[in-house]
Amino acid sequence: MKKLIRGLDEFRRTYVHDHQELLEQLSHGQKPRVLFITCSDSRVAPNLITNTDVGELFVIRNAGNIVPPFGAANGGEGGTIEYAITALGIEQVIICGHSHCGAMKGLLKLNKLQADMPLVYDWLKHAESTRRLVLDNYPHQSGEELIETLVAENVLIQIENLKTYPMVRAKIHQGKLNIYGWIYEIETGEVLAYDAKTHTYLPPQSQLLEEEVSQGVRSCDLESEMTSDNLKSVRAKLEALLAVTPHSPGAAQLAIRSLKELFEEASEFGMATRELRDYHSLFAEPVQTWARKVYARVN
Repeated sequence: MKKLIRGLDEFRRTYVHDHQELLEQLSHGQKPRVLFITCSDSRVAPNLITNTDVGELFVIRNAGNIVPPFGAANGGEGGTIEYAITALGIEQVIICGHSHCGAMKGLLKLNKLQADMPLVYDWLKHAESTRRLVLDNYPHQSGEELIETLVAENVLIQIENLKTYPMVRAKIHQGKLNIYGWIYEIETGEVLAYDAKTHTYLPPQSQLLEEEVSQGVRSCDLESEMTSDNLKSVRAKLEALLAVTPHSPGAAQLAIRSLKELFEEASEFGMATRELRDYHSLFAEPVQTWARKVYARVN
């Protein structure tokens, strides 16, 4: 408690002093740009991770970054989501899981939780779809690799749960709402974002590049420009994939599959043979590293 009180004094002397104008503006109302749904884990700090200031993020936190489907629970998540989308007019939502998530570990021990922590058990039942999907489809995984897969799949399932909310579905239909899936790796500080085209998690910079491409000025030859935009998107994803360092055999296998799909897209969109050959050379060493990781699991 002494540390917290000293922190309050430091906050007033430094941050409040340096940001008086911002705090004065915020006293008249909030206009956050992003709804950030993440875990309650003390190791996850949304504003620190994203380097955002007070008032920029509207945050929902709970064990396992869970979004109960519409009408499935009477907790504060649904009301908070409704307020964020309807009253605050937020147009971007991030659901962020993280490595070494205790809630995901708890999913594997639901029977024990029912006896020891019944309220936690009731809450985690909202992630039963995650547990069942992973156990049925990844039977050979265990330990940290299994937890990693639970974290990744849980983010995607919670996105689907979020889409069951009427105001969310309406905004998506109007093209006024974007939802992103992130994973924060505690040990490296790295954030990976889900890419629906490659079905894998990539550095989020690739999504930013893709958005810039999609928002570019249209030329008279629409078909030609669309092809050019597609190639720019593929290049951005290839560059992002080059920066990926899979931490498990499963992630390495996913990276190899994503690379294969990207090469197929590059050929389909007419990437020059020389450029495609250059990318093959760039990925030669990473693919060997990924393959060794996958082979290590098999043997």
